Amino acid sequence: MKFHRPLPASRVGYLALLLFLGAESLFPQSFADPGDRSELAAALVNAMSDEEALAQTFMLGWVGAEPSPLILDWIRDRHIGGVKIFGWNTGDTIRLAETVGALQRVALGGKLKIPLLVATDQEGGWIRHVKGATSETPGNMAIGASGYPRDAYLSGYYIGRELALLGINMNFAPTVDIYTNRASTVIGPRSFGNDPVRAGLLGTAFMKGQQAAGVIATAKHYPGHGDTDLDSHGVLPRIDASFEVLWDRELVPYRILAKENIPAIMSGHLAFPNTQATSAPASLSSWFLQDILRDHIGFRGLIITDDLMMNGATTWAGSLSQAAKLALLSGNDIIMLSKTPSLNDPIWTNMVASMQREPVFRKRVRDAARRIMAMKLEYLRGETAVPYIPDIRKAEAGLPDPEGSRFFLDLAARSVTILKGSAGDLLPLTPEKAGTVLLVGKYPEFIKAGKAAYPGAKGWGDPREIWIQELLNYARPVDTIIFCLPDDEGLSVLRSLRGLGKRVIVFSVLSPVYLDQVPWIDGAIAVYSYAPESFVAGFSAMRGRIPAQGQFPLQAVSAAR
Repeated sequence: MKFHRPLPASRVGYLALLLFLGAESLFPQSFADPGDRSELAAALVNAMSDEEALAQTFMLGWVGAEPSPLILDWIRDRHIGGVKIFGWNTGDTIRLAETVGALQRVALGGKLKIPLLVATDQEGGWIRHVKGATSETPGNMAIGASGYPRDAYLSGYYIGRELALLGINMNFAPTVDIYTNRASTVIGPRSFGNDPVRAGLLGTAFMKGQQAAGVIATAKHYPGHGDTDLDSHGVLPRIDASFEVLWDRELVPYRILAKENIPAIMSGHLAFPNTQATSAPASLSSWFLQDILRDHIGFRGLIITDDLMMNGATTWAGSLSQAAKLALLSGNDIIMLSKTPSLNDPIWTNMVASMQREPVFRKRVRDAARRIMAMKLEYLRGETAVPYIPDIRKAEAGLPDPEGSRFFLDLAARSVTILKGSAGDLLPLTPEKAGTVLLVGKYPEFIKAGKAAYPGAKGWGDPREIWIQELLNYARPVDTIIFCLPDDEGLSVLRSLRGLGKRVIVFSVLSPVYLDQVPWIDGAIAVYSYAPESFVAGFSAMRGRIPAQGQFPLQAVSAAR
């Protein structure tokens, strides 16, 4: 008969501890466990299967106001790491808050109780995916025109405070693309301007404001989308700048933000053939993401792809499935998809199979999951963190933010820029000097603010080519025409007014670069946004009630003042 040797006393004590505490107590019970963040992040990922680690790298969108059954399946069964809120989800702000709470409840029901990253694009100004009751703001180019880092900080803070009320804990902002190409309609007023240092300083201030509100900031679109007039949603833009040019221009904001510990950066679907990345999109280039961003610049936060369902990524990779795998291999930590794939979509099944047969890919995925977990532990816990489950009553009472509304009006006033007619002979334009006024513009808020500034003014709210003859007949009796110009679509209508012999003043919203094509106009002001506050501020400056302090942000300046 064979006898086993007695266990050592230390081993007996260890087993007794297991029996007393339960074996599971020696492993992380949940995301809420105390302890060192990096150690807990590693322990949580070690407790995950390969599929669960892979799921943390997924950030998915869905179509409609209500969460689809499929997105709920991905959260409940796969334990994905995040969801993305798009404009098509946000028609009803309070319903959105309820939806975010419902999604987080499903996520927190998982074995490790890990909350979701809930992200959106709330840049301010032109790009505002969460509409409804949230603030309309002047935007980045208005901040660039004011030049004050405090304006950038408070913009980020108040935008972040509104998102926090809705349970949104991550924002894909600030946009720090340099407005290098004046023909760029994709970036336009989303940019702070064409000065790289100013963009970096204002972007840093915006980031810190968001962080003060508890929201994770994400700079985009790395390495820079401002030197092309093409849109990566449809094609892969090719930018011919050399690396030396990029280093001293487009990459300057990222160099500044990395030193200030920006928590996340979004990679753009942009090709730079005159660099070592050759034809590859930067979002799928290990040279851009690992060699330059991480090793050379020193960035240590999360890297997130722009939407992989954009043609700029999938066309080059050959398929969406291949693009997703390449994105992780090249250094992205999160892959973002604007729609919800089926549970057995090739995107998922191919990457699971790759983890099983490719040790290098498996290690990359698990490293990404550890970085995601460390980020969540740092930003999604504690007193300043965005609540997982929004308080609906606070959301109803706090949107739009009353303090923010006052601030955004002040920012709009500080950003108004006189671009032509400031010699004193035209602007400011008093009602007496203006005579009879015709307001031409498609925004009701423009007509409303203009009539308040110039009592008795007439309004023409449909400035399209098909109505040019009717507009000319309507304009002949007036003395002054104030024309709202948001984009190039209005240029042909504006040009038709030249032969009338009337005083023509352009009220530029969004990007003011279209003024280059109408040098004959008598005067022009720029407000950079179609928010109601921007129209009020612009007409106040035009009347001379407030000074027009804004500086045109598309010229070289030494630094933000």
